Amino acid sequence: MTTRTGFCFSVRPAQAADEVALGAFFAHVTPEDLRFRFLTGLQTVAHDTLVAMTDIDHQKTENFLAFVDGEAQIIATAMLACDPEMQTGEVAIVIRPEYRGKGVSWDLLHHLTEYARAKGLTTIQSIEDRGSHASIDMEREMGFTATSYPGDATLMLLQKDLTTR
Repeated sequence: MTTRTGFCFSVRPAQAADEVALGAFFAHVTPEDLRFRFLTGLQTVAHDTLVAMTDIDHQKTENFLAFVDGEAQIIATAMLACDPEMQTGEVAIVIRPEYRGKGVSWDLLHHLTEYARAKGLTTIQSIEDRGSHASIDMEREMGFTATSYPGDATLMLLQKDLTTR
């Protein structure tokens, strides 16, 4: 992929063998990034979570990993988890701090949107911490609508209808 800023990177689905590399990736994101991604105050990503993000079914769940072309280091992860009916998918993206501002998140969210549409999903959504202004703003720019998350005033629910362009 080449972003609107001209930054080039590659994307592929996660595999079970990526567990160690994904753990190293999460060790290089900020505590705030971890909080925004997992909506908790965890300090490290547990082995079980890494396994759940790498040893996946590739049907109802997909986790795309982004790499700088020619390098083994993960620079971002973009996950789509679908409901059992394959109608709605939840997306979650996290990027290493040094790669922000290059358009990677934008392109990954676009990639997830098109992937979800191709799978026949009708809606994608993202649950965001209200403090995650950059993510909320980006999702709104991409056509997501924002509402308060039911039962938790600290969160926002952003949704996009995939049945229209």
